[in-house]
Amino acid sequence: MSQTTIDPSEIAKFEAMAAEWWNPHGKFKPLHMLNPCRLEYITNQIAAEFGRDLTKPKPFAGLRLLDIGCGGGLLSEPMARLGADVVGADAAARNIPVAQLHAQQEGLQIDYRHTSAEDMAAAGEQFDVVLNMEVVEHGADPLAYLTACRQLLKPGGLMLCSTINRNPKSYLMAIIGAEYVMRWLPKGTHDWAKFITPDELYELIRQAGLNPVDRKGFVFNKLTWSWSLSDKDLSVNYVTASVKP
Repeated sequence: MSQTTIDPSEIAKFEAMAAEWWNPHGKFKPLHMLNPCRLEYITNQIAAEFGRDLTKPKPFAGLRLLDIGCGGGLLSEPMARLGADVVGADAAARNIPVAQLHAQQEGLQIDYRHTSAEDMAAAGEQFDVVLNMEVVEHGADPLAYLTACRQLLKPGGLMLCSTINRNPKSYLMAIIGAEYVMRWLPKGTHDWAKFITPDELYELIRQAGLNPVDRKGFVFNKLTWSWSLSDKDLSVNYVTASVKP
């Protein structure tokens, strides 16, 4: 595997948690809680970009989709259910059999691979959609990684990329709150210095050769204990959409 952007210490963190992926009360509880909000954004963006009707069965039929950093398949499986031809790729080898077994149990056909964005790009793989969710902040070289994601897109293809903002609030919530107070994640899961501001991410996306078209915040409501999308609040978690010319 190419080591261009992969940080071995980051991979080791997720290798250690691989068996937990489908436990909604385990170490990936924050992602299970966030997933409905992520899926709302993802499905609406894909539908708008490719003119698909989400009320129809298998609205993403005919679209080839890559879920890079797929983990246990929390996003790959819903995309497959919506009809997309899904490839799930992860640099953490232990995630792949977990994802494969769960997809088999659910009766879903998903092509899971232990590989990197760079290696897939070098092999000439092409996709209509690349899901790049909560991955860029774990890499060693964000620009090189995003450039590989651009190479993986067909002309007119769509990349959806989410990450965590870098500011005092994100340190308080994503690290102190999630790792130390709530203990949702093991200590050290995130490195605040690797967080990326929305403006920085937009600039990196442009440098990688993509056109940013949208960004929204994922906002956690402590009263309702749920996530929602926001046009204005990108202070902690946020997501972007960009298109390959």
